[in-house]
Amino acid sequence: MPGIWLTRFIAFDRFADTIRVLVALSAVMGYTALTGHDDQLIPLMLGVIASGIAETDDSWRRRARALLLTLTCFSVAALLVELLVTRHALFALALGVGSFALVMLGAASVRFATIGRATLLLAIYTMIGVSQHTGPPRAFWVEPALLVAGAAGYGVLALVWQAVFVHRPVRQSLARLYDALAAYLAAKARLFEPSGDVDVAARRADLAHDNARVVAALNDTRLALIDRLSGRRSRSAMQDNLQFYLAAQDIHERASSAHYPYQRLRDAFFHSDVMFRCQRLLEAIGRGLSARAETLRYDTTSAADTRMRQRSDELGAALAYREANGPAGEADARAAVADIAVNLDALIDRVADDGPARHEADTAELADPQPDSVAEAGRRIMAAMTPASARFRHALRLSIALLAGYGLLLAIHPAQGYWILLTTLLVCQPDYAATRRRLGQRIGGTLAGLVIGWVLLQLFAMQEIQFGLIVIAGTVFFATRFRRYFVAAAAISVLVLLAFEQVGSGYDLIVPRLVDTLIGGGLAALAMFFVWPDWRERELHHRLADALAAHAAYLRALFAQYRDAGRADDLAYRVARRAAHNADAALAGHVATALADPHGDRADNREALEMLAASQTVIGHLSALGAHRVRLAESQAARTTLATSVAHIADAWEHMGNALVRGDTISGNTREAALCYDALAELGGDVDPATRRAAHLLQLLFDELAVLRAIATRLIA
Repeated sequence: MPGIWLTRFIAFDRFADTIRVLVALSAVMGYTALTGHDDQLIPLMLGVIASGIAETDDSWRRRARALLLTLTCFSVAALLVELLVTRHALFALALGVGSFALVMLGAASVRFATIGRATLLLAIYTMIGVSQHTGPPRAFWVEPALLVAGAAGYGVLALVWQAVFVHRPVRQSLARLYDALAAYLAAKARLFEPSGDVDVAARRADLAHDNARVVAALNDTRLALIDRLSGRRSRSAMQDNLQFYLAAQDIHERASSAHYPYQRLRDAFFHSDVMFRCQRLLEAIGRGLSARAETLRYDTTSAADTRMRQRSDELGAALAYREANGPAGEADARAAVADIAVNLDALIDRVADDGPARHEADTAELADPQPDSVAEAGRRIMAAMTPASARFRHALRLSIALLAGYGLLLAIHPAQGYWILLTTLLVCQPDYAATRRRLGQRIGGTLAGLVIGWVLLQLFAMQEIQFGLIVIAGTVFFATRFRRYFVAAAAISVLVLLAFEQVGSGYDLIVPRLVDTLIGGGLAALAMFFVWPDWRERELHHRLADALAAHAAYLRALFAQYRDAGRADDLAYRVARRAAHNADAALAGHVATALADPHGDRADNREALEMLAASQTVIGHLSALGAHRVRLAESQAARTTLATSVAHIADAWEHMGNALVRGDTISGNTREAALCYDALAELGGDVDPATRRAAHLLQLLFDELAVLRAIATRLIA
């Protein structure tokens, strides 16, 4: 039905970008058609595109400050290009130094990274505009002024839009977050497959990928909330959104918990339907999360879903039957599944809650990751000035590739060779797998776009129709540039072809753009292959060291709550939990890059897979401790045993991390570890369920400690 389709289109997460670009490009086309200034079309249009790419998801006040910074960077870059474009030596120096500096600017924050990349893009747009100008000579400041005018027009439009539609971007972020959680629960459910021939390693790899998506969605939503909660608008207007986000954090912790090794659970309950009941319940909770995402995306209310409670009751009945009739040797496994059932019941409560009911004071604050001063931004940039930093390597790699492209430009065809630089910039990504993927998408999309553009030029000679097609192509580009880059590359090629036809060079552009795209893509691939290649700079030991340090801090924060007041989702705890999950997601992403690299060492890849499995197991056990946070019973002996074990594990992780960074020999007090393990085993029959559960999970962490120590020793060797 038309109404349903319209609702879904409005709820599309790129709807705002699409409408704003549609309006901005239409205004540019209208201005050009009414005034007859066809020579101003290209710089104005390129300014709009660069400004759209420079957008960040901020509140309107922060976006206003970001817009001023963006326009300042655009102005400086465009003027420098205009002044130096004919001075080849100086231009090459500015290109190399400027591109390196703009990439390194991103070390300060995500906002600066976006602005820096868009500034570099606008600089190349300025080169293209200068090279394609066919009219009478004009003052050096005119081309930069037109580019910045187009960028400012779109920026003001986006600013007004953001001031009017305050909640919609946050709701879209929350919807994406709950969709990611639903996918994660579906992947988790597949681990409970009651079959003996399940490839656990492959399913855990899928789970790691889905977990990385959840972590990224959590970070994006947190940034969106911070920007709006810190504004002058009443905080109560965003409280519901904040509580939905905090609920998602709790859901993630509970969903990522691992109470017992999956293979041992499958062996213990192979002749029972317990695993099948757990799987069905997890699938039902995942569907509940998908329903929550729908209500957030479309601002609707959903009917109460009784399947989650029904599946929970079925699991409870299966556990009760197994408790009465199962063999005595599986007591630990039954206790673990009982803990899983308790955790899933709490998860159901969080998912089934139709509205964020809890407004605790200790959860009202979010940590702002933006630098609080210029000095802090400078410190972050200087900290990344090392070959150990992926950003530093990418900045150097891109600078060399652009300089090589500029040399080829001068040697082959100075008039239209700036497409080489544009392609190199867009294809060269921070890692090998992303560069290879982008290379294929860019070349294929450009070829498709040039063919479509040529057909459209043949079919529609009227300028008015071509103007409309330019607007449509630009809108499609912004609607698809994040998820369908092949389509986006085709759309931008159509836009460029039709736009340059307005100054009489559309057909002349087809072959140079195709050839230059191939050259620029080849340069990006060569730079990735020869300039600090990823397969030589994986530094898995550094990623593992970061994860171990974060896990140690998370474990200490967890035990502080067990020891003191019980569950409290205060800022310090949430920061420690987020850092651990971020480090785990970074390790998963690093391993994925390593596995996608055909030039890597296969033994190194085996180490990477073992490391990922161990890190996932650790974060799962830590999450299980977090899911069941309660204050321990007043038993001094039990508290001392748990405290000693926590300190030993955390100290061992930190020692391993430091040894990995320095390349030192990894040692461990195995006698103390054995004593702690035996003391924890004695707490297995404790009457306090929190003590019993914590002791069991710490024993599992001791098991993984030996695995991690073996992996770390091989990495250093």
